Amino acid sequence: MADSIAMSDWFLQQGNGVRFEWGPTGAQRLAPAVACLVVVDVLSFTTSVTIAVEAGTRVFPYAWRDETASAFAEQMAAELAVGRRASTTTSPWSLSPAALRRAPFTPRLVLPSPNGSAIAAAADGSLVVAGCLRNATAVGRWLARHGYGTLARPVAVIAAGERWPDDSLRPALEDLLGAGAIIAELHAQGVGPLSPEAAAARTSFAGNPDVVHAVATCSSGSELAQGGFADDVAIAIELDDSETVPVLTNGAFTGAPSDV
Repeated sequence: MADSIAMSDWFLQQGNGVRFEWGPTGAQRLAPAVACLVVVDVLSFTTSVTIAVEAGTRVFPYAWRDETASAFAEQMAAELAVGRRASTTTSPWSLSPAALRRAPFTPRLVLPSPNGSAIAAAADGSLVVAGCLRNATAVGRWLARHGYGTLARPVAVIAAGERWPDDSLRPALEDLLGAGAIIAELHAQGVGPLSPEAAAARTSFAGNPDVVHAVATCSSGSELAQGGFADDVAIAIELDDSETVPVLTNGAFTGAPSDV
């Protein structure tokens, strides 16, 4: 009986067209009950995805940054993005948006990420879209235009968050704001209703007087800047600079087809 109660559907935010949750576990729980998952990992998985897809690259998300990633890249006939500090002239692709912007074009790229990629892997057949601050308005408008965010086709916006050293989820302000920006546009497009969780995320963005400053100086932004990757933060806060809507199709993120 206890297991039955624990596995009830209280967490699904039912009766709402737009929902919000945190991390891979949240995505896994909500995925069976929605038509679309929007992954938001501002620093830096989904920001990197927008940079690569804008250039015409097919991006294969991969949830593990270990020896299996190389085998997966070989299987996909793709280049492998390495860690920020591991990029070289022969392996210039990494999770760094700035590095991807500088790197030579590659048609296929495996992008390991334990947060953003793990959320994409939890989709359970739902459509998956990569959202961030760079493309928040474009994502919200595209979803609304294609009928997502309604009771008939609910959408779950998933803030990736970060990880503490013990591997527990650390809610990350930049992802809350990125998710809130997308939800704010969905709300402006008249879809919904918003769950209380989604409404709170929207308020976090709409009520913030300086989102750029907040992301640049929050814990995650400060960590990157102090580590020598301030350019990655600068790209992540290019608010609505991109019209690209990356959609996971046949295992890879590509620009959204008009007929989805």
